[in-house]
Amino acid sequence: MYSKEEAQQIRTKFWISFGQYMKLHLSSEGESINWVNYKTGIKDLFFKTDISNKSAKISIEITHKDLSIQELMYEQFQEFQSMFHSYFDEEWIWSKQYSDEQGKIISSIELTLEGVSIFRESDWVIIINFLKTNLINLDGFWNDVKDSFEMFK
Repeated sequence: MYSKEEAQQIRTKFWISFGQYMKLHLSSEGESINWVNYKTGIKDLFFKTDISNKSAKISIEITHKDLSIQELMYEQFQEFQSMFHSYFDEEWIWSKQYSDEQGKIISSIELTLEGVSIFRESDWVIIINFLKTNLINLDGFWNDVKDSFEMFK
């Protein structure tokens, strides 16, 4: 078990390593991009990554306060579901609306890799490959469909 400070140092080391590795990869438009803090350009629409002591996760999260707009954004993604699946080998979980840990209603599309831990440095290669592959594919998908989300800016 790690102290809070040790755990934070390990997390920081991982994210710095991941960020440096991903700097070598350009976006689907051939531009430099901050993969760790991906900007969709759409308010309340985020591409997130999360790693715990049990899993790694990548997700699209829609957090608009107006639930009817949140639903419209989610439905817009559903319109592109076939195209979305063409970018990924694994089946992502689509959740129209649910309450997060803070009770906030969000919509998400997510993929989780179970059985890996940020605290096992031997898992980092697996985690980095999982995140890299899916972020690059997500960026390609987003480049193809983002114009359809302009109305939500």
